[in-house]
Amino acid sequence: MSKLFLVPTPIGNLEDITLRAIRILKEVDLILAEDTRKTAILLKHFEIKNKLFSHHQFNEHKTTTQLVERIKSGESMALVTDAGTPAISDPGFLLVRACISNEVEVECLPGPTAFVPALVNSGLPSDHFVFEGFLPVKKGRQTKLNELKDQKYTMIFYESPHRLLKTLTNFSEIFGEERNACVNREITKIHEENIRGSLKEIIQYFNNKNVKGEIVIIVEGSGQKNK
Repeated sequence: MSKLFLVPTPIGNLEDITLRAIRILKEVDLILAEDTRKTAILLKHFEIKNKLFSHHQFNEHKTTTQLVERIKSGESMALVTDAGTPAISDPGFLLVRACISNEVEVECLPGPTAFVPALVNSGLPSDHFVFEGFLPVKKGRQTKLNELKDQKYTMIFYESPHRLLKTLTNFSEIFGEERNACVNREITKIHEENIRGSLKEIIQYFNNKNVKGEIVIIVEGSGQKNK
């Protein structure tokens, strides 16, 4: 049956892949990968022999139309990113939207995504939250942070290691150094680390450290201390 499957892949620990995900990756006609080299390593580990096609943020505007046409003609495809669930701060949205517009069936499998375990593990309120993903690197960054200053719900951010200290400092300057937060690093991996405390305390912890790995930052909403 022609269909687009969105297949989450492990964010670190390879044991987190589902049996269903492995089956789909074996059965589809083509696997669309953000980085074919990284996906090839995953496929080899699970003894999956299938064709790969490069589909990433730099070519998705060009490849989306032809991929939709191929699915409409009878092919089934699985979209994966380097880690986690497609379209969550990764390519996927454009292809999903195009498939829906062309009445192509889309099915998303449940599976790994970094922000859910980071949120639950933070100890901060998780009944309501906002996912911000990556902040603007330069233009619009200050404006965005000022908009979020009075956000009353727990906030979730993705960040790269080399910008972590800068981002925490920005949070401290705008949200206040006593705002509680949690920095989750290398979730599901051997060196997983969860640092909780005020922004001031977390900045002190990471100051002068050589930080590596994938990072999720959970920040307390405005006024949550009073709840």
